[in-house]
Amino acid sequence: MNNIKIFTDSTSDLTPEIIKKYDISIIPLYVIFNEDSYKDGINIDAKKLYKKVDKYGILPRTSAPSPSDFYNSFKPFIDKGKDIIYIGLSSKLSSTIQNAKLAASEFPDGRIKIIDSLNLSTGIGLLVLKAIDYSKEGLSIDEISNKLYKLIPRVRTSFVIDTLDYLYKGGRCNAIQSFIGGVFKIKPIVKVVNGEILLGQKSRGKKKKALNTMVENMVKNKDKIDKERVVIGHSEGLKDCLYLKKQILRKMDFNEIIMIKAGCVISSHCGENTVGLYYLEK
Repeated sequence: MNNIKIFTDSTSDLTPEIIKKYDISIIPLYVIFNEDSYKDGINIDAKKLYKKVDKYGILPRTSAPSPSDFYNSFKPFIDKGKDIIYIGLSSKLSSTIQNAKLAASEFPDGRIKIIDSLNLSTGIGLLVLKAIDYSKEGLSIDEISNKLYKLIPRVRTSFVIDTLDYLYKGGRCNAIQSFIGGVFKIKPIVKVVNGEILLGQKSRGKKKKALNTMVENMVKNKDKIDKERVVIGHSEGLKDCLYLKKQILRKMDFNEIIMIKAGCVISSHCGENTVGLYYLEK
């Protein structure tokens, strides 16, 4: 790899194995219950988060890393002569990108590139992995950044929500949608479009029906899909995640299938047993 350091934030939900293998630096977001603040993935995980939700009867607040968090993370690598590419959570969902840009402005021009993924979870992670691929090819920081900007509109992120309660309490859907989803046992397929979370197809009945629909949507589009890798993610929903993997293996041929577990920030907005599917179009 060349003299470029890849950064992302905790919402990219990359596995510890991937982070270690590619020496990716993670900047955590914050999860806040009442007066207690935790760093996502450092001193709280999704399992502990759900226990606290049950205990307190409230959802936590989430908060972006501060500009000083970014500055203190970037500086040691800049001092060592490294250039930095940071790929972060959609600017339409968080102030994370804004704070990263404020920190980057304290360093010489061109040393740090801030990439707004316009996505979440492993929709970000896919871009991070592509940045690693490009870095291995010896591309410059500008060349990698330009390629990533072209990839951003081609990231496809969708996930099946077990309950709309978390999206409702977090302000991502209204009371009527939440009520209807509960009464009629609808399992919505949620998508990220242009950086925002949108409620998409609604599948009534068992969750497997919604999971199958998500796979069918991908299969219909298979000629346009980059077969390099696909990611399946879950928030304490491993059984459904394994089912989704089985269906994909039956119907598609990817070079790599990665399974990830969602962190606290993503889990706090989507809820327990959420299952996601992430891939790139050509």
